[in-house]
Amino acid sequence: ISDDKFEEQAARDCTFPNLALFLVYFHVLVVKWDHQEWKGNFIPEDKVPDLAESGFTSAWLPPPTQSLSREGYLPQNLYCLDSCYGSLSELKSLLHKMNEHNLRAMADVVINHRIGTTQGSNGMYNRYDGIPISWDENAVTSCSGGKGNKSTGDNFDGVPNIDHTQTFVRKDIIEWLIWLQRSVGFQDFRFDFTKGYAAKFVKEYIEEAKPLFAVGEYWDSCEYSPPDYQLNYNQDKHRQKIINWIDSTGGLCAAFDFTTKGILQEAVKGELWRLRDPEGKPPGVMGWWPSRSVTFIENHDTGSTQGHWPFPSDHIMEGYAYILTHPGIPTVFYDHFYDQEPSLHDEIAKLMQIRKCQDIHSRSSVKILEAKPDLYSAIVDEKLCMKIGDGPWCPSDPEWRLAASGDRYAVWQSKAF
Repeated sequence: ISDDKFEEQAARDCTFPNLALFLVYFHVLVVKWDHQEWKGNFIPEDKVPDLAESGFTSAWLPPPTQSLSREGYLPQNLYCLDSCYGSLSELKSLLHKMNEHNLRAMADVVINHRIGTTQGSNGMYNRYDGIPISWDENAVTSCSGGKGNKSTGDNFDGVPNIDHTQTFVRKDIIEWLIWLQRSVGFQDFRFDFTKGYAAKFVKEYIEEAKPLFAVGEYWDSCEYSPPDYQLNYNQDKHRQKIINWIDSTGGLCAAFDFTTKGILQEAVKGELWRLRDPEGKPPGVMGWWPSRSVTFIENHDTGSTQGHWPFPSDHIMEGYAYILTHPGIPTVFYDHFYDQEPSLHDEIAKLMQIRKCQDIHSRSSVKILEAKPDLYSAIVDEKLCMKIGDGPWCPSDPEWRLAASGDRYAVWQSKAF
């Protein structure tokens, strides 16, 4: 599905605003989770004005529902929003403050699995007696101990997986998603573990609930080759899987660009040649379907205290210099914006300001000039020029004016704009 064809249809169906405009200045803040020394909370309200002033338009908050895990990813009572992050009243107060500053709240929607309250016929806790949405075992997939149908995706082991093929299940989920918007105040959705159920269900949920924006976590492993298991240069198969998932949602849902994440964090280690694919384009989802590519360098799983797939800590600003100057929908990690030295906050905010002033958006064009081991440079929309890496480089044309620079990165903007 092409960008133009989808956006024309989306505008006609009024599913959400025209993305060509909506995503122009879209910056998502990924809020902090701490899995070791528990310090879970929502965004402190006193941070909201700074976030809005910095240019963020949406903030992805932790799962708000009551959960058996403190982090929120083992939900049980979906209508109870008193969690380890705060009470319902605290959440509503925060969302009200965010709304006053035109900062949208993104709900973390965990609907692949749900912890039961009561044992079913096989002794597993796969019934939901005594709480709202009181499903029985028919709501749980047969491959995770229930009496429902076989899963339409990967199984999330150890817990009851929700059977989205059941009409009553989808009806209840849609009502809950609408409640999150109308009664609580969320406007955007982030769908967790979307490999666990078919993308067509995400499409239905978005069509019915109509969030302003939605993004899915379709996290698959990049391709590596033995014997040293170095990252393969060509990751087309990896990004194609994400593209196929987006396509199966009818283009209604964006996806986190794990391909770009995996390539970029290897590239900054002296392998910047990786950032140009054989066709001369960016090598991630960004290079094929940029308006549905949500780019990031870190999230609560890959970095922070979990560190499952961390971005090199001494190359963080190179990473942001790349995603904040390129097409796609860039995100910023809370840890980087608030929990590092103040200069990092200011450098990221400066790049965001440049992106907005130069009107760089999710569908901007990229002309890659250099992609060598120690140097990557590109021109974006003929308005912005950038480089990362140790290699010396600057644009030769006097029309370019230096706008920002730091450790192993520089950004220029055209004097004509």
